[in-house]
Amino acid sequence: MAENKNVKKILVVSTDFGTEQDEIVVPVEKLRELGHDVTVVTPSGKDVQTVVGDKDWGKVFPTDKKLSEASGDFDVVLLPGGTLNADAGRMDAEIQQVVKAQADAGRTIAAICHAPWILVETGLAKGKTLTGYESIRTDLANAGATVVDEEVKVCPANGWTAITSRTPDDLDAFVSTIDQA
Repeated sequence: MAENKNVKKILVVSTDFGTEQDEIVVPVEKLRELGHDVTVVTPSGKDVQTVVGDKDWGKVFPTDKKLSEASGDFDVVLLPGGTLNADAGRMDAEIQQVVKAQADAGRTIAAICHAPWILVETGLAKGKTLTGYESIRTDLANAGATVVDEEVKVCPANGWTAITSRTPDDLDAFVSTIDQA
């Protein structure tokens, strides 16, 4: 484990199905290697059946607990993508509540690929400058966000910080930005 003097408490919130494999595996493994306290949760408490490219089965990734069992303040709530995961996540009231509470507390939310859909659904995209997977950019704009095409975008507007990225190709920048936040 690398020495990190600015250890963050990070909550990775996913559903238990359809999460893009690299968008959960890479951030969790790299952030833990950097010394951060990372907890992976799903509303059901079940492990995450990942997918690769939204079409092929990926590995089953272990969770630490049910979302309802996660307590305390988290420096970062990290939302991995995957079309099926993000679509189900944006409709999950418990995930919405956690994301809204994080923003209301002025803390960071990091979302990659399709995961910014959750920011759309919760009303948190309005007034933010965000990026995401190409197919959700119209949704972000329609929700009141300024949309950019950048590997990672940090936006501190509206009293909380959003860190967003487009695809698994942006994971190095995404993880590095979370580490430095």
